[in-house]
Amino acid sequence: MLKRVKRRYLAIEIDSAEAFDSRELIEALWKAIEKLYGEYGASKTGLNLIAYDPDKKRLIIRVMCSALDMVRAAVASITKINDKPIALHVLTVSGTLKALNNKTEKQHQQHQNTPTMY
Repeated sequence: MLKRVKRRYLAIEIDSAEAFDSRELIEALWKAIEKLYGEYGASKTGLNLIAYDPDKKRLIIRVMCSALDMVRAAVASITKINDKPIALHVLTVSGTLKALNNKTEKQHQQHQNTPTMY
């Protein structure tokens, strides 16, 4: 009997003044994973790009549940892409795209309702 593969979706915020295309971002993620865990470790992640919104500076990727911590560490380790400074932040993680979208919308609404102090 085959075992069901569990996957997780990550919403990632891109913090950079520069513009990047989806290919550059995914290549940077793959390179960071390979640098930290090697090719064998990278093959265990099952990394896939689901969506990229350059206007909102958000990226959604899918990974294997067993490799979630590896991918989070690799995301945090990225500081430059093509000598352009960048920081990637994992906003939320979920098992389904619907729940991921709901979580990110809630976070966005809470952020807008929070009073700012100057």
